[in-house]
Amino acid sequence: MDIMKCEKCGFENKDTAKFCSKCGNSLELKPEVGKNNNNSKIIIAALVIIIVILAVCIGYFVLNNNHNSNPVQSASGSQQNTNQSSAGENPQQTTSSSQPSTSQSKEWKLIGTYSGSGSGSQSVNVPAGQIMVKISSFPIKNYGYNHLHVTGSNGQSAGVDWGPKSDVETRTDSVSYTSSSPVTFNIDYYETVSWQVEFYRYQ
Repeated sequence: MDIMKCEKCGFENKDTAKFCSKCGNSLELKPEVGKNNNNSKIIIAALVIIIVILAVCIGYFVLNNNHNSNPVQSASGSQQNTNQSSAGENPQQTTSSSQPSTSQSKEWKLIGTYSGSGSGSQSVNVPAGQIMVKISSFPIKNYGYNHLHVTGSNGQSAGVDWGPKSDVETRTDSVSYTSSSPVTFNIDYYETVSWQVEFYRYQ
């Protein structure tokens, strides 16, 4: 036979007893069960609220991402349709619009750099085309007739000179020309701390 112990006096009663035979204390556990049920209901309600909040947040982010991605796709789609329609209606306009971009891509590109110091000379072969020559030099102090001269076989030349009373400073010069054949340049320098000659071609 099962026994139900009274929580108040400790007397052991039959499990079917509703009240303690000794002190009359109620032996039913309904209040505790109700308390546990209330706690369970509170926990379930809190979980439901958390799940609802998470679902709302996820739905908001999903809708926001779809809203941001759709305009880009529609814009790119409309742009493609516009390009296709314009190309289909007038192909000559498409061809003419692409030609200026090719010509605009041309620029002065460095094709050779030569530098040194002291005194001396050297020859340089330059290819055909539209060419620009830039020179710069710095002289040795307390000397006269310091110079840097660049002379081409086609008659083009550039140069910088310093006399006995000239300021000791860097000087620059440049020349440009167009030739259908290669040109040989002679670089002549005298009493320089440093010098530099650069060749550019427009291409």
